[in-house]
Amino acid sequence: MRVVIAEDSVLLREGLSQILGRFDHEVVAAVGDAPGLAAAVAEQLPDIVVTDVRMPPGFRDEGLRAALALRAERPELPILVLSQYVEQSYASELLQTGGGVGYLLKDRVGEVTEFIDALDRVAAGGTVIDPEVVRRLLSRRREHSPLERLTEREREVLELMAEGRSNGAIARRLVVSEAAVIKHVGSILAKLDLPPAPDDHRRVRAVLLYLRGDHPGGAMAGAG
Repeated sequence: MRVVIAEDSVLLREGLSQILGRFDHEVVAAVGDAPGLAAAVAEQLPDIVVTDVRMPPGFRDEGLRAALALRAERPELPILVLSQYVEQSYASELLQTGGGVGYLLKDRVGEVTEFIDALDRVAAGGTVIDPEVVRRLLSRRREHSPLERLTEREREVLELMAEGRSNGAIARRLVVSEAAVIKHVGSILAKLDLPPAPDDHRRVRAVLLYLRGDHPGGAMAGAG
């Protein structure tokens, strides 16, 4: 897999390059700012981008903005965003661009196998959100929200869906059968008013709705 890294910290940039190399991924460019990221992607046409949120010159959201611009140009380009902190609006905004996206805290890089697994799942078109980000976002509750219809077990299933887990992986984590997970997922989609529709990713819409805490109509518009 050909990877472009955008990270202003030289130490982390080099560390990421070494980790990826150990797992037979080729780092075709490693840059330290958003303009460098755009240029590297245009030149190298990578299979996936790994980028920080905050980079020079303003250290605000330059990396995320560059990633969103790249997705607008190449909607199929997988993007894995790394952040030092839980920044809720960024996770939600990234999710709205569709599949093939991930949002991880930088601490997760130290857990090498989990990081590589997340990278591979994003590259394959999956959606991966850091468990800590999910936990923080799920702590928000709104009155009269369809989210309140969910049982505690259904919330657990949806939390794991938000992390990008398959039905089989969710079943193993919760120590239940895959058939039980499928039943829970069906109940979640029904309770969140997400009926089947052509060319639609209801799991992504459900996760986006849960993370944003919005009315289902708003989530559908954002994810479409």
